[in-house]
Amino acid sequence: MSTVMQVKPEAALAGGSCAGVRVCLAAQVPDGGSHRVELPGRPALAVFNLDGQIHVTDDRCTHGDASLCDGEIEDGVVECPYHQGAFDIATGKPVAAPCSIPLRVYRSRVDAEGVVYIQLEQ
Repeated sequence: MSTVMQVKPEAALAGGSCAGVRVCLAAQVPDGGSHRVELPGRPALAVFNLDGQIHVTDDRCTHGDASLCDGEIEDGVVECPYHQGAFDIATGKPVAAPCSIPLRVYRSRVDAEGVVYIQLEQ
């Protein structure tokens, strides 16, 4: 499922002074699942819900042109649907070949209204 959201700076992320970018609502991400989000002018994002913790990464596998939102998620690891390479969702570290390049992970937070924000480099 894809959602197109407008990129616009919002409230600062907890523990930092950089403005965040609104990504989606946490309620859109099923427990143990993922939600693909497209922001204008940026690569697609994968938003994961691991036991109530929200994690945001690039959606594209670093080994091939596959959406990680289409992959299997188990024990905090997402498996690429093309070649079964895998990544640790929280760290982006590749944990199964043929993936060897880490996945980009974004610092994220969920506000009191359940909106997910990420920090982008300036």
